[in-house]
Amino acid sequence: MFTRRSLAAILAAAPAAQFIMLERQDCPFCRRWHREVGARAWNASDLGARAPLRLVDVARGLPDDLSWITEGRVVPTFLLARDQREIGRFLGYNGSLFFWQQAEALVARL
Repeated sequence: MFTRRSLAAILAAAPAAQFIMLERQDCPFCRRWHREVGARAWNASDLGARAPLRLVDVARGLPDDLSWITEGRVVPTFLLARDQREIGRFLGYNGSLFFWQQAEALVARL
């Protein structure tokens, strides 16, 4: 059985994963996601502990370290990445229940 300390050491040694949300300020579905789920709920969740959220406004362009992302024109787009490699993604926001189901399925790939 893992102790809390040994589990923390294992997680610290694992490659860092990111849950990336590609968004735009003028996107009504993005605003709805922020109201119904939001960064606070994501980061407080078990999923957020495994893959912290990174918000990226595509209207400003992708940061240099995310230049490997392709096809980010549909917003919101949620991507799970590790070591600058996409593990998976889903497009759009259709409510919190559907979002959490899709996000859980993605993070399970880690």
